[in-house]
Amino acid sequence: LKGIDIREHGSGNPGAANVYRVVGKGAGAATLFVDALKGFFPVLLARHQYPEDYTIQIVAGALAIIGHVWTIFLRFRGGKGVATSAGVFVAMLPKPMLGAIGVFLVGVVTTGHISVGSMSAALVFPFFALLLGEPWPLTAMAFAAGILILIKHIPNFRRLVLGEELHFQHGSHLEKSEKRQ
Repeated sequence: LKGIDIREHGSGNPGAANVYRVVGKGAGAATLFVDALKGFFPVLLARHQYPEDYTIQIVAGALAIIGHVWTIFLRFRGGKGVATSAGVFVAMLPKPMLGAIGVFLVGVVTTGHISVGSMSAALVFPFFALLLGEPWPLTAMAFAAGILILIKHIPNFRRLVLGEELHFQHGSHLEKSEKRQ
């Protein structure tokens, strides 16, 4: 991205929120889209090929999330799995995912923190699946992904408590710093 290693800027996370903050809207949106597709397509393909076999769908989704969070391409230092998990669950559990997206947006809009939206959605999403009577293997996958996302957000939670968490901001910090020079 613009010849920089995103892990050396902003929060240091290679996810869409940091790319948005550091590089700009277009790059952040593209990162979000690509990360979500990494989760969406494997599960969609698994559902299409094996509609009644939840195990194949779960394995496809889990591998997409694990491959994103612990990517071999970045020395096992990937993102937090939010966008990729969203893609997985848009394909796997679309109805509860709509509720989780709503919770995410409310969290971001009311606090100005992407991390609050992400943690809130990760926390409630499995319960939406449970309440909607989704198949238990898929609901178990939702709980597992939610727990992983919450664990990956522990540093964000600490920064929130200390008042040091970065706000969701429009514009590019990279472009702003280049303009100052």
